[in-house]
Amino acid sequence: MRYIAALDYEHLDNGVFLSSLASAISQQQDVRSFIVHGDSAYTKRVIQTGVMREQAKIRSIKDLNHRLIALFADQGVSAIGINGYQRNFISYTNGNLDMDISFFESLPAQPVLLISTLVWDEASESPVAVPLAEMASFLTSELQAESIFAFSKADKNEIFVSEKPQKMNWANMPAEFADEHLPEEFQQFKKPLHLTTARDFHQPFKESNSVIIR
Repeated sequence: MRYIAALDYEHLDNGVFLSSLASAISQQQDVRSFIVHGDSAYTKRVIQTGVMREQAKIRSIKDLNHRLIALFADQGVSAIGINGYQRNFISYTNGNLDMDISFFESLPAQPVLLISTLVWDEASESPVAVPLAEMASFLTSELQAESIFAFSKADKNEIFVSEKPQKMNWANMPAEFADEHLPEEFQQFKKPLHLTTARDFHQPFKESNSVIIR
């Protein structure tokens, strides 16, 4: 089975979460993992060195891709990292994303493919960052993944583990639940989403380990 896991802005700056996530992924069996990420608070720290905001964001995302590969390796997870713009793997033209499937198929079948939200913008002929939720949805379609996973904002306190419902609908989701648990990038997603925690991610498709939002 294939899945897309989206690492949001806040979680990318949480070293404890990232180590826990890598450990959980190392325990997974019979799945193909695609991890997508954008930038984090690291962008602000790059800006403070005098780099312009857009360039700082690009630099931050590229650096995070390398850092995540190293962190996963420390947990015994074999991963390949790629920025979407490399080799024109993912391009952005007239508001639409497009993937070079032949390039994807040429990549080694590692357990984890770590993809950043940096894509090649045909108009400016340069890398640009697309929204995390948009990228996750696009990858789900292109890579024929069964599910998109995001991680609860409350998982650091494990509140989510003991009090979560099993299924929810976007239409009647309590505002309090969304504020407490949904990452900012997915507040208006309105598409099928599995909301989970790093601790439960060792068995991503076990029903009791996530809230399924439809």
